[in-house]
Amino acid sequence: MNTIARARVDKIFDTVNIIILTLVLVIILYPLIFVVSASFSDPVRVLQGQVWLWPKGFNIESYKLVFSHDQIMIGYRNTIFYTLLGTFINLVMTTLGAYPLSRRDFRARSFFTFIFVFTMFFSGGLIPTYLVVKQLGLLDTIWALLLPGAVSVWNMTIMRNYFQTSIPFELQESAMIDGCGNLSLLLKIVLPLSIPIIAVMIIFYGVGHWNSFFNALIYLTDQNKYPLQLVLRSILIKEETAEMIAADDSVIRRQMMAEILKYAAIIVASLPVLLLYPFLQKYFVHGIMVGALKG
Repeated sequence: MNTIARARVDKIFDTVNIIILTLVLVIILYPLIFVVSASFSDPVRVLQGQVWLWPKGFNIESYKLVFSHDQIMIGYRNTIFYTLLGTFINLVMTTLGAYPLSRRDFRARSFFTFIFVFTMFFSGGLIPTYLVVKQLGLLDTIWALLLPGAVSVWNMTIMRNYFQTSIPFELQESAMIDGCGNLSLLLKIVLPLSIPIIAVMIIFYGVGHWNSFFNALIYLTDQNKYPLQLVLRSILIKEETAEMIAADDSVIRRQMMAEILKYAAIIVASLPVLLLYPFLQKYFVHGIMVGALKG
């Protein structure tokens, strides 16, 4: 009897979970579906609120307008370059920081861990950071975007936890007994066994660099160095400015185009990441689980 009652409770619990998760899925997916539909719709119907799920009055004028700007391809090129180089720098620096902190025979690891974690709660602040970047001569260079954020303490903690929980310390001791030095141990033993966490770091850092906007806005003045996000911002501002100074007979049309241009810009900026995410999802979930482990 108790087994039947427990099975009934389990079914009710599963049903409630399915309903709640379905609602959460709809809440998460609907804004994305709406943005895609609006970007391919007639601007008049978008402003009239006729677009819900499917495009109304199929229209690609917004995408033509976005890609008609010469800077858009420069922005794509810069963002891809910043993402690849920045992720490589992040991966190297994070690994070099996480590996020593994962070693039980490193006596000062608690002290250095405290120093790193301290910076998560008390940062230097925006203005002091800007002054440091300026004094180092990094303003209006790509290094102003890459070097200040070379290490994420949170990501380094995740990698350190992985080294501690997934790679037996006895294996490392055996390798050192066989004459393996610290660098050889890292390159030949630890890293080959850490492909999952490396993939997680690539995802975390790569997405961060792709979406990076604020640092470029502060540190860059040369438009030929602008990342994609800043180029799209410039395009939107340009169109809105043109809307305000346009002749009376074209104000309404420009206003409508500026509205759907926002949706097209979102898709142009997000599409590469959205296309890659399904293939990297398992590593993303793995990274969240590793980060939940106690170090």
